[in-house]
Formats: sequence, structure tokens, C-alpha cells
Amino acid sequence: MIKYVEKLAKSLLGIDYKELSEEEKRVIDSIASEEVVVENINDVFAEEITLPQKIADHVSRGVGSWSFIIGFTLLMAGWVAYNSWLVISPDRVFDPYPYILLNLGLSTVAALQAPIIMMSQNRQAAKDKLKAEATYEVGLKSELEIMLLHQKVDELNHMLRDLGARESGEQV
Repeated sequence: MIKYVEKLAKSLLGIDYKELSEEEKRVIDSIASEEVVVENINDVFAEEITLPQKIADHVSRGVGSWSFIIGFTLLMAGWVAYNSWLVISPDRVFDPYPYILLNLGLSTVAALQAPIIMMSQNRQAAKDKLKAEATYEVGLKSELEIMLLHQKVDELNHMLRDLGARESGEQV
């Protein structure tokens, strides 16, 4: 099997097996063992996800939605309206203009949202990288399998030509 893999690497890629990258070795090994290279990256990634990562993804999906934007805008408008109405009766004001408590809340939300969204984006970038590697492996395997098929067809053509020449009495 080892000799076959080394011969396969040399004939298809023109490189010694030992000099191939890990991805190319996986592809050559899968061709030699007639295994499938394709795997569902979403399943692989879902198995490795931790609870904080799930929370970050959920928060990112929620914060990046129109329902959050509309709800948050309504909340702020309500806050300002309520506290502005209370300005009329200053004895019940809990966050007078310039709404320092509201500004503190908004700053806290922004300070927490940014790293959570970045965590989710970093995970998505890592997932995209895995998908790109998988796509490369599938493409390489397809190309190498086509090259193998071409070699086999060429061998069959030579055999048929030789057989036809023998039957017609020509010298091979």
C-alpha cells in the first residue's frame, strides 16, 4: 500500500509523497484507499462548540437583527420620554436630562456587544477556513481522479490499438 501511495503521488503530482502537504497526503491516501474526502464542516464544527461560544452566536444573531434595533430604539425613546415628562415634576426624576444613567447603560451595552460579536465573527472565520480547506481537498481529489481515469482510458486505447493491429496482421 505504501508503494502504491508513493507511486500515485509521483505519477499524479510529480512530487514525492514525503514532500506533500498534509492536505495533499490526505487526498492521495483517500484515493489509494478509495475513501471519501468530503465531510460536513457544520457537523464537525458543531461538535467542538462550547456553551460560551453558543451564547456568543445567539447574542450576535439577536443584536444583528431588525427586531433588536427597533426594540432598543423604542426602549430609548420611552426612557427619554418618561424622564422628560418627569422633569415637569422634579421630585420624581431618577435620570434627569442629560440622561447620565441612560448613557452609562448604552456604554455598557456597547462595551459588551463588541467583544461578543467579535468572538462570533472569529468563530465564523475559522469555520470558513475549514470550509476552504475542505473545498481544496475535494477539488484536488476530483482533479486527480480525473487524471487517473484519463490514464486508464489511454491504457485501454493502447491495448485496443495493439489488439486491432494484431488482428489485422500488422506488426506491433
